[in-house]
Parts: sequence; C-alpha cells; structure tokens
Amino acid sequence: MNHKKLYRLYTEEKLGVMRRRGHKRARGSRTPMPVALHPGERWSLDFVSDTFGASRKFRMLAVNDDCCRKNLCLMADTSISGARVARELDALVRIYGKPASIVSDKCGLVCEPQARGADLAT
Repeated sequence: MNHKKLYRLYTEEKLGVMRRRGHKRARGSRTPMPVALHPGERWSLDFVSDTFGASRKFRMLAVNDDCCRKNLCLMADTSISGARVARELDALVRIYGKPASIVSDKCGLVCEPQARGADLAT
C-alpha cells in the first residue's frame, strides 16, 4: 500500500498519521582522530555478534591497540555484561599498562574506563 492511500484511509477514519522525519545530519565538521604513535596510547573496543547455526547468538569483545594493531583481547560469550567488560579491561591494564585513551563506536556500552582514569573518546 502506498503512502497516499494510507494517508487517505487514516484521514477518513480520523486517525493521526505519523509523518516521517528527515535524517539527522552532523553539525559542523568532524575533526579526524589523531594517529596513535606509541603502543598503549589508544585502545579500540569493538563488539561483534554472530549466530551458531540457526538459533544461538553470541557476542565477541575485541580490544585492539591502535598503534601496532595488536589484538589485546578477544572474548566470546552469549551475553557480555558491563561488569565483565570492566573486569577484562582491568586485567588488560594489569598486563599492558593503562592506555592514554580508549575509543569505542558506541559510548553508551562502556562507561567504566572513565571512572578508572582512562579517557573514553568516540
């Protein structure tokens, strides 16, 4: 059914029609992220998900060092809580030292590094 017919039926029944809004555009210009020059300067967090066969889903947390592109941690489980992410980050800090910043594409997923003294940038 096209939008014109849907609108006509909604107005005949005196129903409210929800209008689609345009896409949000980024305001201003984004500055490029500076390149990490030393190991341990910036870590990247990424969550990846996939399925086992047809039904079982699992998620993976990948932590990478941006300078040397080394994979520091690859953790897989059916569900990963924020407390588990914080535990893994604490273990990585004990092994590799505290990074200057941690970058994630979704800032809402990981908030613990700010409380622990690292700088979380998106």
